[in-house]
Amino acid sequence: MRKILVIDDEASIRKLLRVSLEANDYQIIEAENAQIGIQKVIEERPEIILLDLGLPDKNGLVVIKEIRQWSTTPIIVLTVLDSDHDKIEALDGGADDYITKPFSIPELLVRIRVALRHTSGQEKGSILKCGQLEMDLAAHIVKIDNHIIKLTVTEFDILKVLIRYKGRVVTHRIILNEVWGPNSVEHIHYLRVYLGNLRKKLKVETTDEELISTEAGVGYRLIDKD
Repeated sequence: MRKILVIDDEASIRKLLRVSLEANDYQIIEAENAQIGIQKVIEERPEIILLDLGLPDKNGLVVIKEIRQWSTTPIIVLTVLDSDHDKIEALDGGADDYITKPFSIPELLVRIRVALRHTSGQEKGSILKCGQLEMDLAAHIVKIDNHIIKLTVTEFDILKVLIRYKGRVVTHRIILNEVWGPNSVEHIHYLRVYLGNLRKKLKVETTDEELISTEAGVGYRLIDKD
């Protein structure tokens, strides 16, 4: 049974998550503040952390950074904060994904499954897959339904970042840093141009079905249909 730690000061939210997730065969551990939550991460070794940003004793963004100093356990942020700044800061600080309250349980379950797949080792190696999309890193080839898609070097590098984080939102800053380097993290207009071209090329082979979704003001997500 997969173990999930819920760090949230609202008892009603913890109860909702416990009932809903236990019904889907997850084991739930609860913590009502940051101090207890960090201790539970150490003691219980959960496979997923669901973290509220508005904790009474410590800002959730600080908690993310503390946990990331010694743990790679996936962190999904649950928050009422809907500003792009908070989302970007959480993701850049080490969170794997975020969901804005109120949220649907089916959506949360999808995000949990994506995070668990990401840690299962399925993405290791020179060939990365996301649904019918396949990237051969060594041969520098991209295929959809076994049809080769011709990409520029930069488009390939952007897609490589997105597929490594498939199903999870990737901030503009992360993509820019990995593709163009740290001196380019403010040049979002570069990214928009290349993403537009990349979308067009991928769409040709997928009967107008979008593979890349835009998280307005935050970044992009490669839709995981596995």
